[in-house]
Amino acid sequence: MKSNILIIGGNGMVGKTIARIFASRNPNSNIFIGGRKPGKTENDLIIDVTKPQTFQAILNHKIDVIVLSVNDKGDHILRFAIENKIDYLDITKPTPDLTRAYDFAKKQSINSRIVFSSGWMGGIVSGLINSFSGQMKDIQAVELFVYYSVKDLAGESSAHFMAENVAKPFVNYQNNTPVSIKHFLDAEPFEFSFGIGKRQAYNFDVPDLYILNKIEKVPNVSVKMTYNSKFITWLLGAFQKIKLFNILSLKERKMVFGSSGNGDQSVFEIVVRTKNENKKISLQSTKGQAELTALSAVLHGEELLKNNHDNKIYFSHQLYQDSSLFESLNAYETINIQVTE
Repeated sequence: MKSNILIIGGNGMVGKTIARIFASRNPNSNIFIGGRKPGKTENDLIIDVTKPQTFQAILNHKIDVIVLSVNDKGDHILRFAIENKIDYLDITKPTPDLTRAYDFAKKQSINSRIVFSSGWMGGIVSGLINSFSGQMKDIQAVELFVYYSVKDLAGESSAHFMAENVAKPFVNYQNNTPVSIKHFLDAEPFEFSFGIGKRQAYNFDVPDLYILNKIEKVPNVSVKMTYNSKFITWLLGAFQKIKLFNILSLKERKMVFGSSGNGDQSVFEIVVRTKNENKKISLQSTKGQAELTALSAVLHGEELLKNNHDNKIYFSHQLYQDSSLFESLNAYETINIQVTE
């Protein structure tokens, strides 16, 4: 049976990559691209997340799964999916938008699969933890370390998020207590894998902080990141210390974070601590963050299509049993995963 998949934001960098990977792995599916402007084929649909009157095209084409790869601050697509009983997968939301959307969805009558997948790189961190760490209830702490290269291909959304939020405090969790912190402060040395070596890593806000603490009840959760350039990493920390980001305009902050290169590796490492052991899960995407995020979205979409899941709200890691997510990621030719005790 053919499935109709709609990628809203499918003309963006990640959206195009989702379409490419999904088509190569699922040749029997119909893939529709939703964007604000007309396209060249009958599978290009005009769908503007700020204009609900354009959503009729979703019903006209009998869409089975909506993949949202553009920020929908008004949650119009989420509301439409719930009202019309259509499966929904969102990979775009920063933490404040995610918590608001989740709180809204919990109050609704759900008759489809509503999947929030806005954690780091398409929401795979918690899934990898599940693959290697048994039950979440036994975990005392999770530390996520991110290596970000300014040479990597990057879309506008991540740069815009940083520009909008870099001067705002956010929280990590210590003994189940939210602790207010800011980006690029509280440096911590960390030995990265894949030849990167020791780097200073700084505070960084991703939705995994909320997901791991509030949903999976891990009492201690922190996220830190480093850039491929040690100078840039230091400079951003210095800007934060002197509160320069507070006086820069949004346009100027976008210029600071808006660089994009021709491609580079993307790496993140998860340190999982239980009472009895510490474990490090290291992942490298040799084709960068856009490829990894898109692959994650495709895997989640395939999971919805191929396996029976009840109609309810999920975070993406909750779709998988045992090590199935790890096995799917590890089978992809540009992904390398290492696990060390």
